[in-house]
Amino acid sequence: MIKNAIAKIHLWLGLTSGVIVLIVSLTGCIYAFSKEITEWRRLDASYVEKQADSTIPVSKLWEKAEEEFGTEKKISWVNIYNDPKKTWMFYTYKPNPGGLTYFSSIEHYESLFIDPYKGEIKAVYNEKLDFFNIVKYLHWSLLLKTEIGQPIVGWSTFIFVILLISGLVLWWPKSFKTAQNRFKIKWKKPTKLYRKLYDLHNVFGFYSIVFALLISLTGMVWAFRWFQTTVYVVAAGTTSPPDVSMEKSSPENYIVTNPVDEAYSQTRKKYADANAFRISFPTDSLGVINVYVQQKEGMYYISHQLQFDQYSGKLLKERKHSDKNFGEKLITANYDIHVGAILGIPGKILAFLVSLICASLPVTGFLMWWKRRRNRQQISLF
Repeated sequence: MIKNAIAKIHLWLGLTSGVIVLIVSLTGCIYAFSKEITEWRRLDASYVEKQADSTIPVSKLWEKAEEEFGTEKKISWVNIYNDPKKTWMFYTYKPNPGGLTYFSSIEHYESLFIDPYKGEIKAVYNEKLDFFNIVKYLHWSLLLKTEIGQPIVGWSTFIFVILLISGLVLWWPKSFKTAQNRFKIKWKKPTKLYRKLYDLHNVFGFYSIVFALLISLTGMVWAFRWFQTTVYVVAAGTTSPPDVSMEKSSPENYIVTNPVDEAYSQTRKKYADANAFRISFPTDSLGVINVYVQQKEGMYYISHQLQFDQYSGKLLKERKHSDKNFGEKLITANYDIHVGAILGIPGKILAFLVSLICASLPVTGFLMWWKRRRNRQQISLF
């Protein structure tokens, strides 16, 4: 009786959310190795030969990048890598709050790769039309404005979590002594199509359920503020929010010639072993120079944030990874867990395979329902 009710809930929730789950899972699968593929595609623009012991100052390269982009496109941030053979990447990004789709909600989004020793521009890319960025936003909000698309994706993911749990309940055998058939697919036996679909749906769903739940729940952290808050409170053991306050620059401070160079120099000395630095310049007179430090290549869960006065280059605030409580660290690690990067390449392969299985579940589930429905219709004709 209870299993019949769960089966009906499982069916109708699956039919309701199936298309969205298929799109989100497939795009997640495609995006799994986006970083590696993009670096391979842009290999010539990403690397240079080290020409000197020191690079051209950030401020000079910043000016050159702004000159290349034009007066209407201000630099939003720059990525600087510790690897002396890598180019520096300047980005210009301007959103359009009135846009309803991904394409209309971004006025421009471009990147410029520059040789930090010669000041030579290696390449300029339109990131707005980049294949993997389109895939990312299809995954993120179905190419709709975040406020519209992300709740759709979020609630579909929430339903998928219910489907995974209810599917496990339906799969669960009365006795494991007679449950061997539930752990393997009968590839060689001449079973009917429905049975093949049943095996594919149930066996793959069972073996991937733990990782599928992990990917789904980490996705919900971004989709719902209440869920992110719950994860933070449970992990941190406190209801006190993390310290994300922003300092303010003072125009009355002593103005140094190049405060961005001063900010970069101080950060580089503090974190000489870091993988990369991301510097964002303020957009108003009271804003600060923000520096984000990525400690490990390809991972974001160990990071530090520094804020500098835009006039003097003085350090106003520093938030090290070690200063964060476990809740903050877990939220920071959310992306790495979601894409499998927390385990390196093996983790990404695992995330790729699990996403592929998740994409297959609504397909096999729908085909099972359709096949059963057709069989019932044929029986009713006689």
